[in-house]
Amino acid sequence: MEHEPPHFTNAAIFGASGGIGKALCIALMERGVKVHAGSRSGDAPVEGAQGFRFDLADEASIAAAAETMRDDPPDLVLVATGVLTLADGTGPERIYKALDGAAMGEVFALNTIGPALIAKHLLPLLPRRKRCVFAALSARVGSISDNRLGGWHSYRASKAALNMLVRNFAIELGRTHKEAVVAALHPGTVDTALSEPFQGNVPDQQLTEPMEAAQNLLAVIDGLSPSDSGSHFDWQGETIPA
Repeated sequence: MEHEPPHFTNAAIFGASGGIGKALCIALMERGVKVHAGSRSGDAPVEGAQGFRFDLADEASIAAAAETMRDDPPDLVLVATGVLTLADGTGPERIYKALDGAAMGEVFALNTIGPALIAKHLLPLLPRRKRCVFAALSARVGSISDNRLGGWHSYRASKAALNMLVRNFAIELGRTHKEAVVAALHPGTVDTALSEPFQGNVPDQQLTEPMEAAQNLLAVIDGLSPSDSGSHFDWQGETIPA
């Protein structure tokens, strides 16, 4: 007998205009979940979702977005944001001599600080007496112990820092929200604008379409319990070492 997935009623997706974010909106709406879809424009990427505006570099916009949800708070928050190549074309550094302080700061602002500020304003809205989930997209290359190749310094470090924050948030939230789960999720290599410049080195069978990635991520979320809170999981539900 098949088990019904845990039922969420209200989800907030930060980064809903991206490939994975939009697919998550669609997949959740197909489950009957009310979806708040956040993007820099504020426009909902799919019909039926409720759009809201936010900017990772503007905490006031994140606080304002959270305030609009206060009377109808989410029980699922997904941070589907991230940057690998900056807007000016600066990509991940392959050697330490390529490090640039300003570029590194921008990567951390988008991959680490922005998601942390989302947590600051959204975690207090989560229900205390029922299952709820806060999950942020991370990356396997953020694992320190799994690092065998080096390089991609800012991206790796920003995701490693995000994983540490996820652990911190899980510990703190667990004191008041006994049914809560806070997790970092690695979606695999997904056919999106983020991965496009690097897809030449990825075998076809390892490149996932956004909707499949969204379904994979939701399946992982469905299987998480409070004892999993604070950990980093790949798209198959396997724990990624810190």
